[in-house]
Amino acid sequence: MDYRIFPPEEILETTVALPASKSLLTRAMIMNHVGGRRADEGLADAADVCDDTRTLRTILADGLPTDGTTVDVGPAGTAMRFLCALCAATVGTDCVLTGTERMQQRPIGPLVEALCALGAEVEYTGREGFPPLHIRGRKLRGGELEVDAAVSSQYISALMMVAPLMAAPLTLKLRGNVQSLPYIQMTAAMMSRRGVETDVDRDTVAVGPGQYTRPADDALEPDWSAAAFWYEIAALSAGWVTLPGLRDDSLQGDRHSAPLFERLGVLTEFTDEGAELSSTPDLYSHLDADMSDMPDAVPALAVTACLAGIRFELTGVGALHHKESDRLEALVTELGKLGAQLEIEGYGTVLKWDGSRRPVRELPEFDTYGDHRMAMALAPVAIFVPGIVVRDVEVVNKSYPGFWDALRQAGFTLADPSEPIHEVE
Repeated sequence: MDYRIFPPEEILETTVALPASKSLLTRAMIMNHVGGRRADEGLADAADVCDDTRTLRTILADGLPTDGTTVDVGPAGTAMRFLCALCAATVGTDCVLTGTERMQQRPIGPLVEALCALGAEVEYTGREGFPPLHIRGRKLRGGELEVDAAVSSQYISALMMVAPLMAAPLTLKLRGNVQSLPYIQMTAAMMSRRGVETDVDRDTVAVGPGQYTRPADDALEPDWSAAAFWYEIAALSAGWVTLPGLRDDSLQGDRHSAPLFERLGVLTEFTDEGAELSSTPDLYSHLDADMSDMPDAVPALAVTACLAGIRFELTGVGALHHKESDRLEALVTELGKLGAQLEIEGYGTVLKWDGSRRPVRELPEFDTYGDHRMAMALAPVAIFVPGIVVRDVEVVNKSYPGFWDALRQAGFTLADPSEPIHEVE
């Protein structure tokens, strides 16, 4: 399904109920399972709010196969990485772990290499370094291990969370430019709250002995990654957005996107009820930021900056080549439809725009590449360019199924692109 999108006719003022954090929920479900609990214990219905969490919940509820059955995670990258470690560390598991065509193009080699070094039995059934994987679970050794942390923090979190199943405490030496360190710190905090003491610094993770003996209520926060798109909308519309429950002291790394959006014209006031977003005319002329700790915020920041005419250089973004799409190439292509000429530099680790533009002669129709964050980042372009088309809008179901309804409630019009524009205005 495609949408032609028109902005609100009045100044935007809206209150948005964000989905629960996918990052917190998936970790909580894995820890519940390792601790012998039902995966969704204490999570109410939140684990069913998007495709990714629903996929993991269903697989864990059905039980890990012991007969070589194929487990298909679809496009859920978090489920692929977390289940890879869980299956490998669970004695008696025997399954083939696979996913969509794009999933089979997303690297998992560093995680498999680490698991095998701990005694796991994992075989590639297709291309080496990528799913599908045939996994036979066994008791892993634990101990000290060096791990490549430059591709995905989820490799590290996956190993950390299954450490209580290992024969000895686990110490990970992180190699390379660590991606998304706040997400590793999130995992450590959640583990410690549940009874497994875990310490993290820039290059070492130490998981102490212990089991998940305590439940915790830290997995039902609103999703800061989803909030980024409402920061974008607030910036482009100069309107007011209220995000109930959003906290400045969250475990989520993307909370650090708030000060970056302040440079793009959005002020945040945190209250007991949540976050109040409002506009400010004090925009920066240039945005330089290291995004290695929060790469998911890059699409929203890049689109906002381009439309506001703010030059930028975002470093530490190499991991975006391996997301649901190659997000860097996708941003270059799609923002090019608005005339912005972005560049990828630094051997694929820097996204840059020097303000250069070329003429645009047609109303943009944006492709989404099967990527939820691309769809949500491009939709607010309608504030500046009414009548844009966003294709394959259902991709948002991966993390935020209610996004389009929230846009409607905020005053946006979502129309069938086949209808003449003059009939839907």
